[in-house]
Amino acid sequence: MSLASKQEIQSALTILDGWEYHDGKISKELTFNSYMEGIEFVNILAVKAEEVNHHPDLEISWCRVKVTYTSHDQGGVTQQCISMAKMVEDFLLI
Repeated sequence: MSLASKQEIQSALTILDGWEYHDGKISKELTFNSYMEGIEFVNILAVKAEEVNHHPDLEISWCRVKVTYTSHDQGGVTQQCISMAKMVEDFLLI
């Protein structure tokens, strides 16, 4: 999969609430009511990431998870990164 253009990334960010683009990566910091809520979210995300073979970089802290997508193979954001960010947003609505 090829890299998304800056225009495609910026367009996606208009509908991806709270996501930011820096240094060839899109990321969002999520907050949860408890540490275990964050861990439950990470476990759900990990299963989906494994299914589609596109894995985020994750930073886990107390009641906080930072999710970052980039394609290490391609060296930046791809449409798959954007799709996965949309999926994260869908998980948050559940």
